[in-house]
Amino acid sequence: MTEPMKAVIYCRVSSKSQENEGHGLESQETRCREYAKSKGYLVEAAFPDTITGGGDFMKRPGMVALLSYLDALPNENYVVIFDDLKRFARDTRFHLDLRDAFRSRGAMIECLNFAFEDTPEGEFIETIMAAQGALERKQNGRQVAQKMKARMQSGYWVHAAPVGYKYETVKGRGKMLFPHPTLANTVREAFDGFASGRFGSQAEVRRSFELNPDFPRNRQGQITNQRVADVLNNPLYTGHICSETYGIDWQKGQHDPLITIDLFDKVRDRLNGSAKVRVRKNIGNDFALRGFVTCGDCDTPLRSSWSKGRDRSYAYYLCQAQSCASYGKSIPRDKLEGDIGALIKTLQPSATLFGLVKVMFREAWTQRLAQAEEITKSAKQQIKSVEKQVDALLGRLMEATNPTVITAYEGKLSDLERSKTKLQDQLAQHSAPKSGTFGEKLEPALQFLANPWKLWESGQITLQRMVLKLAFTDRIAYHRNEGARTAKIALPFKALDGVLYRESENGAVEKTRTSTGVTPQRPQRCASTIPPRPHVIR
Repeated sequence: MTEPMKAVIYCRVSSKSQENEGHGLESQETRCREYAKSKGYLVEAAFPDTITGGGDFMKRPGMVALLSYLDALPNENYVVIFDDLKRFARDTRFHLDLRDAFRSRGAMIECLNFAFEDTPEGEFIETIMAAQGALERKQNGRQVAQKMKARMQSGYWVHAAPVGYKYETVKGRGKMLFPHPTLANTVREAFDGFASGRFGSQAEVRRSFELNPDFPRNRQGQITNQRVADVLNNPLYTGHICSETYGIDWQKGQHDPLITIDLFDKVRDRLNGSAKVRVRKNIGNDFALRGFVTCGDCDTPLRSSWSKGRDRSYAYYLCQAQSCASYGKSIPRDKLEGDIGALIKTLQPSATLFGLVKVMFREAWTQRLAQAEEITKSAKQQIKSVEKQVDALLGRLMEATNPTVITAYEGKLSDLERSKTKLQDQLAQHSAPKSGTFGEKLEPALQFLANPWKLWESGQITLQRMVLKLAFTDRIAYHRNEGARTAKIALPFKALDGVLYRESENGAVEKTRTSTGVTPQRPQRCASTIPPRPHVIR
């Protein structure tokens, strides 16, 4: 009895999304097996690929595995079966190379919808069919590129959603970017922290990303420095689209921005500026005051560390300046943070004065409405001026013939378009606030001013650091024996401190009363940890 001819199956789709469609891998393999059965072939293996048909076939894992399988059995004669000629190769040169690769291994190829013939006429038809497949592939690629460019020129991002955004389908507009519910604030915080210097390096930005469990990691579960750089250098977060591939420069996008252009520029300036300082990893969730408190003897920022005892570990702050009298002298974390907490607790104003502050805020809000109108008017005039310059420059560009001049004009046009985009962004940022939103916009700030201690008492590191940044204008000096030095309190809390001071012409310090004639009483402070405030305006 004659043994049946041995066969292997090759099937391919251009993407994983096609696996469930009509030409998916499973349907291709099923048709090939039915064909082999009708021919009396014995199918030994099937080799799938999920990759585009263009390019070198040796870059397809499935094809490499198939050829390796044939190499491992050089004395066997196989038939390679595939569903369609386009599944074989969609590039004329690689089609012919692949034919030679199978021929050198003694394997025959059979297609369900094309008959291969080893005749001059058959080879000619096969070459024409392969060339047609290559033409279709290139035409499809060109059409896709054109459609993608047109959509991006309309303000729609077409590539993978960057961290902080997600795609949602909108009826009549297709897929659009929307802020991610859990990642958008993380990205905003990264830009704001890096621009302000609160994050001293990209390493600190990375560690802030690591605190968010939803932030995407690589296969090793890590957030790489390259991912951080990609985020901080992406202008898409400003609400604009830039693409060197499609020649698009600061096109206004259809998606909402996460940051302003000014903030993006500040981050770029820092990235292109001085070298970043390496930061230790223990700045995480253990020490709220690290970076905010300095040594009372030498004004060096206090370091933090864990000390292992017999039964447990102990948290300390300490000065590591060797020339300092407090060098190596540790301060228990609970003591230092407790003293700073007591200082924050004294910032709570009296109810009477807080009522006055609400009135002040409302008056400032009214003034802000008037200022916003003036800013809007000025920005519109500047935009019109830039547009006139663009029109004039376009006229010169149309008449220019010198390549150097044309390049210079194009560069100037790009700069003007960027200026126009920045002005439009500033116009949007300074637009007049909607009426009736005073409480909605300022109530959270007023609640914080009324009782910053409540946020500090929460024990959450992120909130505690926010309190420190908002309540103090500089680091707090702390002596291990005497406690906290006089802190530089932020202006809102100075205004709420009950008594304002001014210096007269002869140098004497005088009290001034509020416009109501009432001098609210200043809350008592803890004398053991808070030295008296000097009556000096700084």
